[in-house]
Amino acid sequence: MKGACLDTAAPEWHQAAHSIDNAAAMKRFLLLFFTWWNGQTFGTLVWTWLYGELVGEDEFGNRYYRRRGGKIDPSLGFERRWVIYKNYAEASMIPPAWHGWMHHTVDTPPTEISYIPRPWQKPHRPNLTGTPAAYRPAGSTLAQGRRPKATGDYKAWNPER
Repeated sequence: MKGACLDTAAPEWHQAAHSIDNAAAMKRFLLLFFTWWNGQTFGTLVWTWLYGELVGEDEFGNRYYRRRGGKIDPSLGFERRWVIYKNYAEASMIPPAWHGWMHHTVDTPPTEISYIPRPWQKPHRPNLTGTPAAYRPAGSTLAQGRRPKATGDYKAWNPER
């Protein structure tokens, strides 16, 4: 009898874990199908599978593709290149070496050459616009602290005059 209880408990645990896996898989599918900011859309996935060739990956985990075989796209007149972001689609997450290749400034991707960053290139900082850490100049109403007093060149409007 004791062994029977253990045998019946195991399938229930397995079914619960399996339903969680199914829910996670369904969420991934819906995000892929209906959102464009979570890496790639379903259309991009199919296009990449049919026509894409992986060129490389950057330090952030973004993956870079081009038309298979480096073919010239007849509608564009040049090679089609695209990126699939690891997380959210944030264009500022493309490092300088890959930016040049993506915008056809250079023809050789950084994976085919030994890229050495220039001394004036700074490490990546994310775009903070719209976040509490965004830049707020001293005169901004959103800046911390008090707004500076107006200088002598300003006269308040008086409706009486």
